[in-house]
Amino acid sequence: MGSGPGAAPTGPALSHEALLAAIPQQDPFRFIDEILSVDEERISAAYRFRAEADFYRGHFPGHPVTPGVLLIEAMAQAGVVAHGIYLMSLGRSDAAAPRGLLTVFTEANVEFVNLVPPGERVVITGRKIFFRHRKLRSAVEMRRADGEIACHGTISGMGASR
Repeated sequence: MGSGPGAAPTGPALSHEALLAAIPQQDPFRFIDEILSVDEERISAAYRFRAEADFYRGHFPGHPVTPGVLLIEAMAQAGVVAHGIYLMSLGRSDAAAPRGLLTVFTEANVEFVNLVPPGERVVITGRKIFFRHRKLRSAVEMRRADGEIACHGTISGMGASR
């Protein structure tokens, strides 16, 4: 499915709830609590990093911060996995993403600007750079509750057969 100008979807789009349910990552490794908005060009999602998460005990004792690799994972889940599922569902009469595909993370270039402490709610936004041949590249950013950017960059992934 293409994403070029003039390409109009023929079927209904996934609802925010259906999109969230279609994301393959599950607790304790899902880093999206809610889809705030989504369309053909952008997605916005939110997540609260639970203060009781086990990884904070060792990262770092006495001064816990959310590991950067988990910030990248959260941005990938929103900007590539969830947005990719949404884009793949467009134009399908059953409004479901193709079954039998798994989103494989392929590339990230991320700059970390601020720390994300335990208990922080973040908002992740992704903007499609391109989507073709089941590959999606997105410009992503994560903002803390105070509006400050925690990290930003580009992330890519592609749908692969399971």
